[in-house]
Amino acid sequence: MSLWTSAEAVAATGGTTPCDWQATGVSIDTRTLKKGDLFIALKDIRDGHDFVAQALEKGAAAALVSRLPDGVAPDAPLLMVPDVLGALEHLGIAARARTGAKVVAVTGSVGKTSTKEMLRAILSGQGKVHAAEASYNNHWGVPLTLARMPQEADFAVIEIGMNHPGEIAPLARMARPHVVMITTVAPAHLEAFASVEDIAVEKAAIIEGLEPGGTAVLNGDSATTPILQAKAIAAGAKVVLFGAAEQADYHLNDARILDAATVVRATTTGGPLLFKVATPGRHFALNALGALAVAQALGVDATLAACDVGRWQPPSGRGTRETILLDRVEETSFQLIDDAFNANPASMAASLDVLIAAQPQNGVGRVGAGRRIAILGDMLELGPTEAALHAAIAHHPGAEAIAVIHCVGPRMRALHKALPRGQRGEWAETAAEFAPHARHLIDAGDVVLVKGSKGSKVSLVVDALRKLGQGPIAKEGTE
Repeated sequence: MSLWTSAEAVAATGGTTPCDWQATGVSIDTRTLKKGDLFIALKDIRDGHDFVAQALEKGAAAALVSRLPDGVAPDAPLLMVPDVLGALEHLGIAARARTGAKVVAVTGSVGKTSTKEMLRAILSGQGKVHAAEASYNNHWGVPLTLARMPQEADFAVIEIGMNHPGEIAPLARMARPHVVMITTVAPAHLEAFASVEDIAVEKAAIIEGLEPGGTAVLNGDSATTPILQAKAIAAGAKVVLFGAAEQADYHLNDARILDAATVVRATTTGGPLLFKVATPGRHFALNALGALAVAQALGVDATLAACDVGRWQPPSGRGTRETILLDRVEETSFQLIDDAFNANPASMAASLDVLIAAQPQNGVGRVGAGRRIAILGDMLELGPTEAALHAAIAHHPGAEAIAVIHCVGPRMRALHKALPRGQRGEWAETAAEFAPHARHLIDAGDVVLVKGSKGSKVSLVVDALRKLGQGPIAKEGTE
């Protein structure tokens, strides 16, 4: 089925093309390009124009360009525009204008992608859902997601992120959501913001794109909630709060964290609510509760939504939990929690809570007693207080249940120094240095959390630990 005809794309972008064509998809990467895609020659680390010839050879229907690329004939199916990114934005705007889908936009300091995927799971049982791939939430990710949206979609879930002030509002106005959700506001990207309050102001800017009569689903547990509420009220939006705060419309009564699930009891405007998230973590319970509030605002079946949220599984690197088999004969193993995609103080605290709630297995390893072990990489973009924020991890409530904490990266040196001597593990400057030694630091029966910002590259440690196994024998979700 055609997603864009040449005539539609020309009308949307104001560009020119020498021939007629039809595109069934939109791609920015020749490695994942499918036959029939419209290739967008974005300029980032590499100039997409350098790959247009390859894209056409692989079967691209056309390419969106701002100049004639090398090795491409002038009569090739090229959509010529003055600015490729600007044209992509116009494609996104046109795709949003032509659809009748109910649109949700999600932002927040923590949990955007996980919540977006929860909403995909909830809504897919009640209509055709279009949602962002991976974490496509920036100045090109949002218009790309919109440009890929089929006209016949029933629901669209758009993730919107930011690194600097002024980024969210233009993307929200492009998405024109009927419902917005702010998962939480926490210390993140403090290199670009003077305070958490400033971060809240930027997050609240998502409300500027809200359609008239729309709903703002807001975390009610943050000290900055009043900032978010004031913005929503000023915009004439209906406000729905979720969280443990007494005034929350979707009030979390209890989140029982089990080894492979979280059972949630809540009170909503529609009455009591009991549901399960198939992964341990109070933060997942809260985000799921917010996602169910979004579903209610969209008018879908609430009972079916509460059942379907249990189908959600965490994206890779965001708390994925798996059992690594060490010995097939003796059937010994350890639990690995891979949360190596991102980190800030709020998400670090949430992941440590999951580790603390986990149950090691005693009597199966060399050590005898199964241990909770944390391998923590740097949290990036925290600004001038980064040393104090890293050191504060040592005082996390319940942290004494963690047998040992290993630290990776120059910023994590502050935590390493702050840890009690009996809990202080190894420290390494880089993940590449630490990874070869990781195998000596774990034992059968242990539960091992690997957490850090993507830039800390602690995913190398995850890879090293996985290689110890004789194949994963189970996989469960956490984040």
